[in-house]
Amino acid sequence: METMFFPLPLLAFFVLHWQVSVFFQSFFLHRYGAHRMFSMSHRWERFFHLCTYLAQGSSYLKPHAYAILHRTHHAYADAPGDPHSPKVYGSLLRMTLMTKRNFEDISQRGLIREPRFAGNAPEWAALDRWGTSRVSGLLWVGAYTAVYLCFATAWWHYALLPLHFVMGPLHGTIVNWCGHWAGYRNFDTDDCSRNSLAVDVLTCGELYQNNHHRFPSDPNFAKRWFELDPTYPAIRLFDRLGIIQLRERPARRATAGGRRYGRMAA
Repeated sequence: METMFFPLPLLAFFVLHWQVSVFFQSFFLHRYGAHRMFSMSHRWERFFHLCTYLAQGSSYLKPHAYAILHRTHHAYADAPGDPHSPKVYGSLLRMTLMTKRNFEDISQRGLIREPRFAGNAPEWAALDRWGTSRVSGLLWVGAYTAVYLCFATAWWHYALLPLHFVMGPLHGTIVNWCGHWAGYRNFDTDDCSRNSLAVDVLTCGELYQNNHHRFPSDPNFAKRWFELDPTYPAIRLFDRLGIIQLRERPARRATAGGRRYGRMAA
């Protein structure tokens, strides 16, 4: 069965991989690993660590390196020292290449610019070593390709295949660029963070960057009545089930004029 452009199984596979990958990047790597917005037992941490590897596959991002890079970003947001700022690097290509280099400095070469950003981040030496190995990457590339070989009926059906290979960094690039380049601002902050509502359907709440930079420890990235953070209901459910423990009572949404949280940005 085909849609107008792609066979339905391929389209469903791509959407599923995209959504599952970005969910674990938002939930585990970002909100838990980098910010520790909630706590969980060691066993549950290992479970979600493994899920993150399975979701990202060939583009697996080591959680410890992700946490260090992201904490550095918050400390130097859109100023010299920010490892992935559109304002600092100017072009999408240069920002992407510099982000890759900065991440690999931490992940592969162990270069940590400021020790204060390290520590209290998920580490699983065996899984991280395997997940970032060339063999693991090639096996995942082979698995993704096998799905397309089974269902593709035209050469152009393979157009989406390369995106599976780089899914994790691709999500990060979308958030880092759009979230500091295009959109609206709810709050006055010292950086260029913005909320890209129209694109957030692709990122599970990650593109409410202005909200997040104003309240970096709040697990709910949505602050206006028309904003929806798809990851937050899952966090609340996991909290109710006792899988995780929220550290603080979530902040309420912004009120008209910004009186709840301070002056709203124009």
